[in-house]
Amino acid sequence: MGCSFSGLNALYDAVNGGGDVWINENRFRIVRQLGEGGFAYVFLVKEVISDPSNPGVSKKFKDSSHISDDGTYAMKKVLIQNSEQLELVKEEIRVSSLFTHPNLLPLLDHAIIAVKAGPDQSWKHEAYLLFPVHLDGTLLDNATAMKAKKEFFSTSDVLQIFRQLCAGLKHMHSFDPPYAHNDVKPGNVLLTHSKEQPPLAVLMDFGSTRPARKQIRSRQEALQLQEWAAEHVSAPFRAPELWDCPSQCDIDERTDIWSLGCTLYAIMYGVSPFEYALGESGGSLQLAIVNAQIKWPAGPKPPYPEALHQFVTWMLQPQGTVRPRIDDIIIHVDKLISKFSH
Repeated sequence: MGCSFSGLNALYDAVNGGGDVWINENRFRIVRQLGEGGFAYVFLVKEVISDPSNPGVSKKFKDSSHISDDGTYAMKKVLIQNSEQLELVKEEIRVSSLFTHPNLLPLLDHAIIAVKAGPDQSWKHEAYLLFPVHLDGTLLDNATAMKAKKEFFSTSDVLQIFRQLCAGLKHMHSFDPPYAHNDVKPGNVLLTHSKEQPPLAVLMDFGSTRPARKQIRSRQEALQLQEWAAEHVSAPFRAPELWDCPSQCDIDERTDIWSLGCTLYAIMYGVSPFEYALGESGGSLQLAIVNAQIKWPAGPKPPYPEALHQFVTWMLQPQGTVRPRIDDIIIHVDKLISKFSH
């Protein structure tokens, strides 16, 4: 598995009140909390190097571009309550370690440790996952801030951000068998802004990533897939076949294409194309998705070209089997970039 159990983390409880954390033989100081969700917390950490001749954690990196100039990284701490959660974290670590692409967030190091859970001396586990840090936040953070100011990305930036997400997904879909991310959404896209350049977009969080292709051959298998999707795939970005799965069908990586279409819409307008249904009396998110009922809000002045709306609609086809694949999407987005980027 590549997971290491490290006794060095007797300091694990210091995470909650500042202090130092060990990931294997490397020591990190908690700077501040960046976010939390479920049983996971994300911290900004700074590597503590006591011996100047020791390169620290960077000696483990295959790619030197992952080395932080100032020693700061993002660290995800996962509280593991049972064996099922332990297996999920191990699978996330395994899958994350497969991918090497500039638009996919790399896992730099990790440790899983056993900790005493209480007076009954039962043991639980905690996982520490180390990543590069992106302090400009997620696409969701950026969209929320822009919406408040009534600002929009330019057509060119929309296409450039989207093109990078396509490149990351293509890497995942090119495995044999292919992997589906299963939770492509603005909250899982990190953006980094730089002068004179379109934002850098990096897809993160491979906790829901699984081999993409499944043969469904019974009602029970269909219901199991729907239950799994309800737990692991964010509702406003979830493909129709994951809401209402036929008893006889083949599921493939084009579930991600649906989520990608929703995300392109969200880069433009700040929300999924179906979230309006949550605000309507008697509105149903599932019905809006299964029927692909897209509503186009008022956009920037001048508005986005109709070609972008048609592009979204092409990806949001309710029938997964007629949805385009990632290679088709990339050919099309490259044409749009050459047409609309100045």
